[in-house]
Amino acid sequence: MLKDSPLMAVLPAKDIDRAKDFYRNKLGLEPAESIDGENVIYRCGNGTSFLLYQTDNAGSAKNTQMGWQTDNLERDMEDLRGRGVTFEDYDFPGLKTENGVATIGWAKAAWFVDSEGNILNISQRV
Repeated sequence: MLKDSPLMAVLPAKDIDRAKDFYRNKLGLEPAESIDGENVIYRCGNGTSFLLYQTDNAGSAKNTQMGWQTDNLERDMEDLRGRGVTFEDYDFPGLKTENGVATIGWAKAAWFVDSEGNILNISQRV
């Protein structure tokens, strides 16, 4: 049943206007659809999408909440850094970044935090 259904990620935002500014100015994304005049849906590649919705619970997760796959991680990181995105550095058992990038066997990945405290990532299969 679900394997053939479209998938939509859902991200919380304490301040929906601040979040929309972040996604527009830092990530270059525009809402594709507005719901109830506040919550918005963004469309990405290959029919994927995510919903950004207003809630006081935003920023409480300590894990990656959403990620994009890319074919050129370094190029995309350079572009995002040029827009003011700051990449996280981690040094955990099994995960260490260098200049914001971790190599995890099957992929290279980088993480950043949006204006609402959500942890996002971009990755490239190697």
